[in-house]
Amino acid sequence: MTAALLDFDELAQSLGARQRLIGADLGSKTIGLALSDVERRIATPLATIRRTKFTKDAERLIELMDRFEVAALVIGLPLNMDGSEGKSAQSARAFARQFSALSGRPCLFWDERLSTVAVTRSLIELDVSRSKRAKVVDQMAAAYILQGALDRLNRLGRTQGRAC
Repeated sequence: MTAALLDFDELAQSLGARQRLIGADLGSKTIGLALSDVERRIATPLATIRRTKFTKDAERLIELMDRFEVAALVIGLPLNMDGSEGKSAQSARAFARQFSALSGRPCLFWDERLSTVAVTRSLIELDVSRSKRAKVVDQMAAAYILQGALDRLNRLGRTQGRAC
């Protein structure tokens, strides 16, 4: 697989059997990560990387991708509510271009509008304390992002006759 920024059709066609995906919620201070199962049906919170420098952050992410035999990275694209792209979306696109070139793995974007809000509301409803929420919200937002992408890939697999 060559390093690239893919769309859903390209990713669905490029994935081999039992290859996992990692989802990322890119924040200014942290990167929340989630991992799919080998059947690409369920996203599970994985880890939070404290951001330092791009190369160090990317190396940690590549290390995790190697350990779990991950084929591609799904990155949350923080669009504005009107669908336009601001500085955060531009930053996510720059991260994806650099990461894909460095790792040799493809990246895919998923609209992440309101992912952190949805996750935070769920945690509040579950009466999770503020300090505990702060520790897991980035990972859970990444799982929310990744689950949306997994659901889309699975719909593509069914409608196009591909096993996803």
